[in-house]
Amino acid sequence: MNTQAPFTSPTPGTPGTADTRLAPNTPANATAPHNGHDTAAADSPSIRALFFGFLGLGMTAFGGALPLARRMIVDKHRWISDAEFTDLLGLCQFLPGGNIINLSVALGMRFRGWRGALASILGLIAAPSAVVIALGTIYQHFQNDPHVKHLFAGLAAAAAGLLIQMAWKVAWPLRKSVVLGGVAVACFIAIAVLRVPLVLTMLVMTPISIYATWRVSQ
Repeated sequence: MNTQAPFTSPTPGTPGTADTRLAPNTPANATAPHNGHDTAAADSPSIRALFFGFLGLGMTAFGGALPLARRMIVDKHRWISDAEFTDLLGLCQFLPGGNIINLSVALGMRFRGWRGALASILGLIAAPSAVVIALGTIYQHFQNDPHVKHLFAGLAAAAAGLLIQMAWKVAWPLRKSVVLGGVAVACFIAIAVLRVPLVLTMLVMTPISIYATWRVSQ
């Protein structure tokens, strides 16, 4: 005589049992969704990426780093948008110090705090510092050579072309706003034509630019 108890399905929630049934319309391989903060952090550059990005920039920026910085940050790695780069560059130009140095520190701080800022600036100056020290020693012995003079004249012309190209790309997004474009033209005329000191121009035009930007955004 068979005395085995009849088979009963485990009740959900009963200790010692496991409910393997899936809820309706729930895929078996479903995982918990990531929040927006995790997604944003995954898209931001790491400290290593910041260091090697600016290291490559420092090794290739002959005569003018800003045009290549924009290409590296916006076009190649897409760390920030074109408009964000223009805004960040405007802030860096208002602050004392070199624009590219300020830009590397500001970008590193934005993504990885002080460690990112330190990695960015070290990557930017590491290779150029070593090269400049070596070439400076060599240049002392060949500075009167006419070939060397022609070389530096050609480098100066190439640097000027890079700066013009960078200025065009930075100013291009302003074409959509007559007010902001007018502020940019006024700054150019004040500095390049009227020879107004840079500090005075920035002190006068910065509040005007901020107010104009606020008015346009309304």
